[in-house]
Amino acid sequence: MARSADAPRIGIIGAGVVGLALARRLAAEAEIVVVDKENQVAAHQSGHNSGVVHSGVYYAPGSLKARLCRRGAVLLRDYCRDRNLPHRELGKVIVARDDREVVRLRELQRRSEANQVPGIRWLSAGELTELEPAVRGRAGLHSPSAAIVDFRRVARAYAADVEAAGGRLLLGQAVTSIRRQGDRVELIAGEQRMILDRLIICAGLHSDRLARMAGDERGPMIIAFRGEYYRLVAERSGLVNGLVYPVPDPAYPFLGVHFTPGVDGTVHIGPNAVMALAREGYRRRDVDLADLVRELSWPGTWRLARRHWRAGARELYGSMIKRAYLNEARSYLPALCSQDVVRAPAGVRAQALDADGQLVDDFRISTIGPITAVRNAPSPAATSSLAIAEHIADLLHR
Repeated sequence: MARSADAPRIGIIGAGVVGLALARRLAAEAEIVVVDKENQVAAHQSGHNSGVVHSGVYYAPGSLKARLCRRGAVLLRDYCRDRNLPHRELGKVIVARDDREVVRLRELQRRSEANQVPGIRWLSAGELTELEPAVRGRAGLHSPSAAIVDFRRVARAYAADVEAAGGRLLLGQAVTSIRRQGDRVELIAGEQRMILDRLIICAGLHSDRLARMAGDERGPMIIAFRGEYYRLVAERSGLVNGLVYPVPDPAYPFLGVHFTPGVDGTVHIGPNAVMALAREGYRRRDVDLADLVRELSWPGTWRLARRHWRAGARELYGSMIKRAYLNEARSYLPALCSQDVVRAPAGVRAQALDADGQLVDDFRISTIGPITAVRNAPSPAATSSLAIAEHIADLLHR
């Protein structure tokens, strides 16, 4: 359907899966331009993740995460099938190693049932071994609908949809100015100056900086956490049949070391979660002093450090000492040996942090006049991308 001559002009900052999903959702009714400082789509979080399509096991019932994850997983499955993109429902087992984790696993079972996750099944130790012969645990929770995709390919497909609908992608154009002009927005990116009816910020690692440029509050601040991976050598990739996950610590937002087969057959182990020294700190030697000053000047950073310094020290030790990292992995997969694994490229997670030191768990979206800013979109944002697009589109129509 052709757009009307007076269709609104909407700009979206960020060519990751969330920004591109939103662009394709709005392209039929608006003139869309997607801006990104990188020369390719999915250059950061969308292209540096495990490729997992989450089923909704972990999230508090009724939360935005829970609702959008369940809806998004179905939409993404159908989209991949329609576009002939790889989507493999390998299933996931969440493994409890001791009695304390069994109690936590029961809570995950309750959440799963409240979130209507399909096919959830409690596993005894013996039933766990039947599904994953090399894995050891006291009990397990099986989520058969958990899947894997290639989010780089998904992002490229979204981008093709945007362009097919008449939208534009301005890649390699860093945003330098966002200014409100009454009920419109002036955006300057590279040498491009645009006057927009609406602007939506989906900038991941830089979402707080750009939201602040647009006139939003300073917080929550984005803290970058590097997630480091190992991978199984090819001849040992058969050690797991599907996704093998730990029971998460409810006081800590990261899932811990897990085993994730990819669509190419490679099995990744990880990630850990180490505070990065740059927003795009994929390597230990990557340091950006401006990023560090911003993060260390945020009061929440110090409150977070006081609350979680033990967990932080444990993650850092595992980052530096391969034996410590593997010991954690072996607590689930005892047959794992040092020669079975090699290092793999790291990713960086944008984690929003409030001034009180609380890590923001749910999706958080703010509105400043004609500007909408996605301030926090952690996992399962990639899974939820099409549902997030629906949600934001609904917000714009109110």
